[in-house]
Amino acid sequence: MSKVCIVTGGSSGIGYALVSKFLQADYQVFNLDIQPSDIGHYIECNIADVQQVKRAIIDITKQTGRIDVLLSNAGIHVSANIEDTSEELLDKVFAINVKGAYAATQAVLPVMQKQQNGSIIYIASDQALIGKTTSFAYNLSKHALASMAKTTALDYAAFNIRANAICPGTIETPLYHKAIDSYCLQSGANKQEIHQEEEKLQPLGRLGQPEEVAEYALFLASDKASFITGSLPVIDGGYTTA
Repeated sequence: MSKVCIVTGGSSGIGYALVSKFLQADYQVFNLDIQPSDIGHYIECNIADVQQVKRAIIDITKQTGRIDVLLSNAGIHVSANIEDTSEELLDKVFAINVKGAYAATQAVLPVMQKQQNGSIIYIASDQALIGKTTSFAYNLSKHALASMAKTTALDYAAFNIRANAICPGTIETPLYHKAIDSYCLQSGANKQEIHQEEEKLQPLGRLGQPEEVAEYALFLASDKASFITGSLPVIDGGYTTA
């Protein structure tokens, strides 16, 4: 029987790469997203709605009888400092980035405990480790995911359930391009120049690719990483070492 993997926000960017990579590894992959996808088992689901997330995962459990991996990836980014972050904006970021992860984790734990095995992987950010300007709400939410990984790792180690949070740096995704487009629209900057500047900021001289994050996640989900839990592995081209 194929192992079962759930990806939240798997229809684009890192999420799409995660779905693709785990399909290639012969997992049965379910993608929970509001945006349709052409790969995996797509389930329309608003990740900001805790009950929707839980219902979707309960249905998957009934259908498959198991859940081996949860890849909590869904998230949004906003550029704003604390003064420019309204309560509504803060709630929106936390509803998707944090409450969505909370709901998915709660929903997979019963079956993983019954199995005495499971891997939960949060897609956090280098901003779970460092601060960046005009990134108050996003930064806060990624620190929350790091905390979630650590506490879940400790609370469920006795069940052989591992929890880790991957911390990608600047990865070239639609989310990245949307952020750059927004900045250029506000500032009048040239997108190609900004993109080149972003590449120069990375010690390896380039941006990361979604497939590289997915490869890392596949390793963490595998038995090769059976002694790794509660960790915050970084994949950032050396950015956070500076």
